[in-house]
Amino acid sequence: MLPGPLAAAHQAIGDCSFDAAQIASVFTSSGGDGLTCHLICDALTQADRRISPTHFHNSVHNAPSGYWGIAMRATAASTSLCGHDASFAAGLLESMMQATTTPGPVILVGYDAPYPEPLQSWRCIPDAFGLALVLSPEPTSRAALRLSMTIGTAEPTRLADPALEALRLAVPTARALPLMQAIARLQPATVAIEYLEPAAAGLPAPWLILALEPAAAAAPERR
Repeated sequence: MLPGPLAAAHQAIGDCSFDAAQIASVFTSSGGDGLTCHLICDALTQADRRISPTHFHNSVHNAPSGYWGIAMRATAASTSLCGHDASFAAGLLESMMQATTTPGPVILVGYDAPYPEPLQSWRCIPDAFGLALVLSPEPTSRAALRLSMTIGTAEPTRLADPALEALRLAVPTARALPLMQAIARLQPATVAIEYLEPAAAGLPAPWLILALEPAAAAAPERR
């Protein structure tokens, strides 16, 4: 079980005033817990082929969501997604759709981690990366920015720092780095994140185009 996504989610909830037990959640990862999957595959190569019940339980893609629900006593809906290299974009799109249509706050949790060999040779994730964002359809006293989204064609936003840009390209969830950078700067910005491959040769690829603006003032929250 990967502790990173739950730690990120706990920190994000701690920075806002929403009740973790009542907030909807979206978990997204390009591959889930690769170490646990490796241990299961390794067990199947042994003579007795016995699989640990705990490993089997933790191998399912919605295991982090389940542990989050237990730890936070969360009763709201939870969604677990996987979209290969577009997993973060798919998770962000799902979260914004839920926050808009429910309507209500949603916590988005994205994460990826390296696989052990031999899986790492086939699906190379060089480092672990996790993040969590709390999205609300209404401004709050702690909201930093207003985020809007369209799907269109654009060049993906790249990072000036070579090491961070290499991480963005190598780890699917790290596609979020330009967005995180824009949030940290607390300034208006436009960020384009890779989403889908072109529908056919010669056609442009659709990206998520995110516009960040200063959050509207809100009345102080009651706790």
